[in-house]
Amino acid sequence: MRIAEIAALAGVTSRAVRHYHHVGLLPEPARRPNGYRDYSVRDAVLLARIRRLTELGLSLDEVRDVLADDAGRELTEVLGELDADLARQEAEIRARRRRLAELMETPPTDGGPVSPELARFLHSLPAVDSPSAAMDRDLLTLLDRDGYADEGEAGDGEGNVDAGAGSGSVYDALRPIAASPEILGLYRRLDELVDAPADDPRVGPLADDLAALLTDEIVAALPAGDGPSVDGFGDALLAEYSPAQAQVVRLIMEYLSRRTRERGPVS
Repeated sequence: MRIAEIAALAGVTSRAVRHYHHVGLLPEPARRPNGYRDYSVRDAVLLARIRRLTELGLSLDEVRDVLADDAGRELTEVLGELDADLARQEAEIRARRRRLAELMETPPTDGGPVSPELARFLHSLPAVDSPSAAMDRDLLTLLDRDGYADEGEAGDGEGNVDAGAGSGSVYDALRPIAASPEILGLYRRLDELVDAPADDPRVGPLADDLAALLTDEIVAALPAGDGPSVDGFGDALLAEYSPAQAQVVRLIMEYLSRRTRERGPVS
């Protein structure tokens, strides 16, 4: 058989046959006196096997490993791994489609697609022009990304965020604070520290007033630990604020860390 004939018999293209020769999957057959390749039935069987394996999703390197094992033991192992991988992909696709359906039913936010829980929380907040409030919203949106959605990360509503918090319960716990007129005054006081040094006398009282809003329900919704689980996140967060504002946020982070350690791990 010539190359076009074996390709048609195995259900592939002549170009694919040449590529399999090039990568060493299909041995070059003997050539006729006129220089044309002369393929045998055995070559066609091997080519058909290569086609079936690639259709199953195996890479060419995996196909080569399978073909190297004449007993078929590695074929069974590789196919089992492929089946498990396809099952994982199916589960991931189903989960992504569920999330997509939720996002399609969720009112849009300025920060783009977020979880339904966060979207509902953001839409419940009063409209304010406070830079500190905007920072809180941005941080909540950042930590709502897919990489943390299952574990749920959220902020405490006062300018700092604790990675690993259970998002739904944290948003529920924060909702009374977000609806309180008091929080608007606290945001204004934090904004007023934009040009102040870290030792400004307003820092301590403001941190105390913010800490007083962090109820047992909020602390219970946060994970026990020493702070954000993402390396460098705390320092990066503090760098976004002026020295006095950063000191307020640092005191709140220390307060929450102490409270969550005292509470201990949640069973």
